[in-house]
Amino acid sequence: MARLGRFLLLIPALILVAATPSAIEGKPPVPGAALPQLTLPAPPEESARAYLGISGASDFTAAEIAAEVLLIEIFSMYCPHCQREAAMVNEMFARIEADPRLRSKVKMIGIGAGNTPLEVDFFRRTYGVRFPLFPDPDFRLHKQLGEVRTPYFIGVKLKSPSGPLVYSAKAGGATSAVELLKQLLSGSSLELKEAH
Repeated sequence: MARLGRFLLLIPALILVAATPSAIEGKPPVPGAALPQLTLPAPPEESARAYLGISGASDFTAAEIAAEVLLIEIFSMYCPHCQREAAMVNEMFARIEADPRLRSKVKMIGIGAGNTPLEVDFFRRTYGVRFPLFPDPDFRLHKQLGEVRTPYFIGVKLKSPSGPLVYSAKAGGATSAVELLKQLLSGSSLELKEAH
């Protein structure tokens, strides 16, 4: 009887866990969902590891990145929209780095859906990308993030009490770096201060 009583006490907790939105493989992330545990290979460049605040050459999770907010771009080297928007995304990164309030709080990464390290490196060099890009040749990360179309942007609060929490998800198609950055930061408690 005591076991049954303890089990009955657990039912409300189980219902709450089941009702909590999470990013489920095959479903795109939505605001309020937990970010799946994305395991990434350590970048070979010391500057990229320093930017992300990670040490060593072992795999790490997105939750280990030293920032309050993580902006993730899902791209493909073969995606013409990703190629066309690369300059705008680079400008968005430059604006974050130029803003002393945002620079230490917001980090960006890119995940090359279906792209090998060689393809990711080609995209980085061709389009002058300065933030870390990660290959995803077997689509493992892409599947965890709901197999979204490219380009796709996800804003994540890394320091949420329950772990990394998605607060923004958006398909590409912005008209300017400022517009895209404002959209991605809205809901994060951070905002872009534009120079007048």
